[in-house]
Amino acid sequence: MGFRSGRGGAAAVVFPGTLVQQWQVLQVCVAHGCAIIMQAAKTGLTEGSCPSGDDYDRPVVIISVTRIKGIVPILGGTQVIALPGATLHELEQVLAPLGRVPHSVIGSTSIGATIIGGVANNAGGALCKRGSSYTELACFARVNKDGVLELVDQLGLRDVGDTPEAILSCLDAGRLSPSMVEPSDKAASDRDYERRIRDVEASVPNRYNADPLRLCDVSGSAGKVAAFAVRLDTYPAPKRKAVFYAGTNTPSNLVDLRRRMLTQMRHLPDMCEVMDRGVFDVAARFGKDVFLSIKHLGTQRLPRAYALKAKAEYWMNKLPWLPKYLPDIALYHASRLFRQHLPPRLLQYRDRFEYHLIVVCSDEGIEETRQLLDQHWMPLSDTEYFLCDQVEQEAALLHRFAAAGAAIRYQNLHQRTTEDVLALDVALLGSDDRWSESLPKEVTDQLEISLRYGHFLCHVFHYDYIFKRGTDIDAVKKQLLARLSERGAKYPAEHNVGHLYDADETLRSHYESLDPTNTFNPGIGGMSKLGK
Repeated sequence: MGFRSGRGGAAAVVFPGTLVQQWQVLQVCVAHGCAIIMQAAKTGLTEGSCPSGDDYDRPVVIISVTRIKGIVPILGGTQVIALPGATLHELEQVLAPLGRVPHSVIGSTSIGATIIGGVANNAGGALCKRGSSYTELACFARVNKDGVLELVDQLGLRDVGDTPEAILSCLDAGRLSPSMVEPSDKAASDRDYERRIRDVEASVPNRYNADPLRLCDVSGSAGKVAAFAVRLDTYPAPKRKAVFYAGTNTPSNLVDLRRRMLTQMRHLPDMCEVMDRGVFDVAARFGKDVFLSIKHLGTQRLPRAYALKAKAEYWMNKLPWLPKYLPDIALYHASRLFRQHLPPRLLQYRDRFEYHLIVVCSDEGIEETRQLLDQHWMPLSDTEYFLCDQVEQEAALLHRFAAAGAAIRYQNLHQRTTEDVLALDVALLGSDDRWSESLPKEVTDQLEISLRYGHFLCHVFHYDYIFKRGTDIDAVKKQLLARLSERGAKYPAEHNVGHLYDADETLRSHYESLDPTNTFNPGIGGMSKLGK
């Protein structure tokens, strides 16, 4: 089963414990003509890490890499080499004593998202300065056009051996001396991102999954190869951090502020998140347990808690006399027993303003952001902002995180009257001012709720729609995507195509070049499931 949706059968699910075992499992699967689905933490939202139905022409084997942990800092901590089961949360912990932070921070970090999963899916996250997960330095296996499994090692390491087993054994051991690491001119992150995000008149969105400049081997592979390790940049940890919370009732005020930030500021904000009152309300009610879990359990315990919840949900969903997603329902009702969890000033802004902007800044960018808000935001008639104290800062960011799962929780509690969530992640043109565009009446008549929130500076938005029972979701989805295409938008922006979107020609060519025999993850992007 997928994280949100999607399911299918498999002949076997294998959990190798080392890279050498992973290679051996791949050898067996290729020798017997199996379709292979590589699976990490399975936090993707588009069904790309699970089988899709039971109409494959070969036995399907799922290889889960979650047991293969390992993160090795190199070059004084300015880069790391990460094995396939290592998570972003673990990377944060490894880097903290070194005064460094990861290449990427995404919403699913707290629920165990893996580093390699992010690279394979071009996961973007919320950061304004670092862009999508990307590297040109990786070690992976592919099946060539002759049907032969081969190892491709581009990590830039010396003296690791000449055979796949020797190379992988060295990586398994995790003992890489400084003399073994070769400096490389190849990119280990999206180095060009800040320049692209500042181009507010670009003819294409500044980040989206099918961007041909961000497709390279494991990067953007969506499981069409079997990744063993990736090499990634890290960044200096900021010395100071501040969060500004701004509100307005006029969307054009936000459009103007965004343009000023991107074109006038020397130091961009670290994050810049937008949501409207509807998202605020639904997250406050249906994301409360997520908020409280992170606040009181802490991010260190949260991945384990989510894993236990997923296991309980899996078994309970097998019982036809129980409502589906019972743990979610129980957590929602339990959260209602707790007092109001949002600080007074956030609730006051909810009552006064339709649109809310959360701006996270660090170091030199703090004062620069304050000056911009004072000069160009406060003079407007229906706008205001405040600098968050420590409690408000934590609450604002947790509330925004909780918004990402609020639609799913709402649907779980209204299963009898609504269809499944239609979730779109869309990259708009940097010049497109209609981020808050109204939907046509034939769509709104069928809507139960509509949630729109996103990463405002890079113009990547998440649109979560819940429609009334009986709505033709596929027809509505085609209508909504057609409207977005007319505006030059790209989709999906950061969750990859999975089995919910059709891959465009660029992405199809990338997948076919990586996997000419269609051995790995067949069927994604609306492509064929048949072997070649």
